[in-house]
Amino acid sequence: MELIRNLKETSLVKSLFLAILGTILLSISAKIKIPFWPVPMTMQTFVVLLLGVLYGWKLALFTVSLYLFEGIMGLPVFAGTPEKGMGLVYFTGPTMGYLIGFLVATSLTGFFTFNNNFFMNFIKLVFSVSFIYLLGLVWLGSLIGWDKPIFKLGAQPFLLAELFKILILTFLVPKISKFKI
Repeated sequence: MELIRNLKETSLVKSLFLAILGTILLSISAKIKIPFWPVPMTMQTFVVLLLGVLYGWKLALFTVSLYLFEGIMGLPVFAGTPEKGMGLVYFTGPTMGYLIGFLVATSLTGFFTFNNNFFMNFIKLVFSVSFIYLLGLVWLGSLIGWDKPIFKLGAQPFLLAELFKILILTFLVPKISKFKI
């Protein structure tokens, strides 16, 4: 019985360590802006999907939830913080739908099984990341009004960079999915 308790405690400590490591990666990926056309890109969505591939849906969901909680509590983990505000005020701003979409995307990615089939891996990643944009656009439209060009403002400038990140991850998935935790 003592051995089982020790294994559970070890597993919990390991999971917490991995989750904190994941939130650090997400925070760093939010802060680094890479020059790209038509807008600079961050690597947040890449890391969200990567966490799903490596951690599986449960730990990835917990990690992204912890990241969002850190941001809501006022830690400057989101892209644009502290310059554009912090905490709950920032979270409930124009990017909230995208941030909530992180939860769905990382869960779906973690749920999927990846193999050496490039095309199927690509489709699974595109399907997963589409929920970030879907929820982001729904929130953005409800916030600024549906009479605005929502797709042109909230998705179109980022799609080329998103395709680039998904292609990179698609090539990496067969190698890194072996290390799924």
